[in-house]
Amino acid sequence: MSGWDAFITERDKRLFPLTGYGERGGFGERPVLLVIDVSYAFTGDGPEPIFESIKRWHNSAGEEAWKAIAQIQRLIAAARERRVPIFYTTGPERAIAGDFGMGRWKDKCGRETEDLEPERANQIVREIEPGPADVVIEKGKSSAFFGTLLPSYLADLGADSIIACGVATSGCVRASVNDGFSYNYRMIVVEECTFDRAEASHWVNLFDMHMKYADVLGIEEVLQYVGSLPDDLFVDRMPILKRAAAEDPAAR
Repeated sequence: MSGWDAFITERDKRLFPLTGYGERGGFGERPVLLVIDVSYAFTGDGPEPIFESIKRWHNSAGEEAWKAIAQIQRLIAAARERRVPIFYTTGPERAIAGDFGMGRWKDKCGRETEDLEPERANQIVREIEPGPADVVIEKGKSSAFFGTLLPSYLADLGADSIIACGVATSGCVRASVNDGFSYNYRMIVVEECTFDRAEASHWVNLFDMHMKYADVLGIEEVLQYVGSLPDDLFVDRMPILKRAAAEDPAAR
């Protein structure tokens, strides 16, 4: 039984298997890890109830964010141990021409500018902060691919698959998964490592991605897969992975 069972109608539970959707795509051979938008704007300052957290950070997912962060820590540690490249995304460090750079976001959410602390809103939370071998990509729209260098980095690495996690399941995670799928990458979404403000949006989007665009898998299975990888897949194309491991005993 999956968490989405409470949100998917009995009709749709019957329908999708009959249409052929929901088959397992499988892991790739050269994966990267993509950590999407786990910044204070979406997590709040700490694990507190969402209705308290949104008083300060209107985009916060509250306690659910911090439950996911604890699991993302495990995923990142496993990736670093096997020298798997890690990409983080976040919003722009500075506002772009006032609120002009927000585009249509400001049309859809009237609170989009009222609670931002420029120095912290798009700062990746300390518990999973990037290391010297990790790549941080600033993006202005939902997808990690739209208007960024991510496609060229993945091509340079010869990656064939993406393990995705982060926030929001229904927004930036979904958009990034859809685009990754469109670029023909095998997409893996780690269930316990994703989160959203809305419960229904979270589970319905996990279900829909699993049916069409990705394998939505539990963290234990993904950790086992990452642990089975050789640790030299990418060091020839990204030598800093080897240097970072040599400097950090925990990453060896």
